Amino acid sequence: MLPYPTDEESAGRVRLLMVGINPSPWTVAVNAPFARPGNRFWPSLAAAGLTDDVVDASRGLSPSDERMLAERGIGMTNLVARPTARADELAAHELRAGGRRLLERVRVLRPGSVAIVGITAFRTAFALPRARMGAQDTDALSGWPRGIPLWVVPNPSGLNAHETVESLAEWWREVWAASAPASAQ
Repeated sequence: MLPYPTDEESAGRVRLLMVGINPSPWTVAVNAPFARPGNRFWPSLAAAGLTDDVVDASRGLSPSDERMLAERGIGMTNLVARPTARADELAAHELRAGGRRLLERVRVLRPGSVAIVGITAFRTAFALPRARMGAQDTDALSGWPRGIPLWVVPNPSGLNAHETVESLAEWWREVWAASAPASAQ
């Protein structure tokens, strides 16, 4: 989900590219990211001030939700397109291929910042087994475009019991601030 239909048309228009691991069957059914009821993604974005209110994606995104995200420069994609009920059903080679595809997309999109949701998937996708949450050293990523910050934030799934809506919101606040254009910082 990007402001325009293609990466080329969206180039330079994405302030923050949010990268999920892969869609759930529910997400595919309603064609909306993080759509499963109970997922803390949308409540955490609202608590962080990235959205005006909590988006209810359980039946798909409304045109006004899509417009609001585009106007704010929020784009979304996944490392892997194949839907699964749980991210641990993905094979390592799928995540590594997704990491390579993401590198290509970031080179074209040139977002202000990228945030990957889920540390385990990030570690596998980019062969960085010791990576930690937060801002990443992009020099450690072969081919990562210079000047584009990369973050890893916790997975908002209910399976991640270590995080709350507020703790997730704090991560999003930090990422959003770091993605601001240089003239706004």
